[in-house]
Amino acid sequence: MLTSWAHSLSESMLSKPLPRRWSHSLGVAGRARELRPILGQDADLMEAAAVLHDVGYSPSIATTGFHPLDGARFLRDQENADERVVRLVAHHSFALLEAEERGLREELEAEFEQERPDLVDALVMCDMTTTPAGGHTTTPERVDEIVGRYGSDTVVGRFIQRAAPEIHAAAYRVRRRLDAAQSIQSCKDG
Repeated sequence: MLTSWAHSLSESMLSKPLPRRWSHSLGVAGRARELRPILGQDADLMEAAAVLHDVGYSPSIATTGFHPLDGARFLRDQENADERVVRLVAHHSFALLEAEERGLREELEAEFEQERPDLVDALVMCDMTTTPAGGHTTTPERVDEIVGRYGSDTVVGRFIQRAAPEIHAAAYRVRRRLDAAQSIQSCKDG
């Protein structure tokens, strides 16, 4: 099963060297499970991408220092992972903007196509509404936390501030879809 494999791999790469990153990844996967009503047949795919999205931080595979690219390359080249999971990891949370800040945008775009916008939005929402410790948060609080942790004039700080409007918009679109699905289900149940 895709999700079992993804959880096991992520745990092996993150739990010991980066326990906080592992907690975050588990929280993001939990958020993905909450979106099952709108993900349909892509629910397992999203949970797998969610738990693996930060695997590129693992010291054993970090080569460029840009975790979406390192993680996607590892999943593609070493794990022969599902290409849709790889694409979601490569482009999670507006990675192209950070890649641009790092001078890696052309590499990321050339190697990895983007996944469907609704799935990209879902992964953004899962990642950007999960704290570093794996708890729930809002997108404004998460952006503020990232800027505070890295500093506003760092690569990550600049990128996340540029991405903030799109992060908020993606989370809004997902919440709107989830609310609509829950309303339809309530009508069917009632």
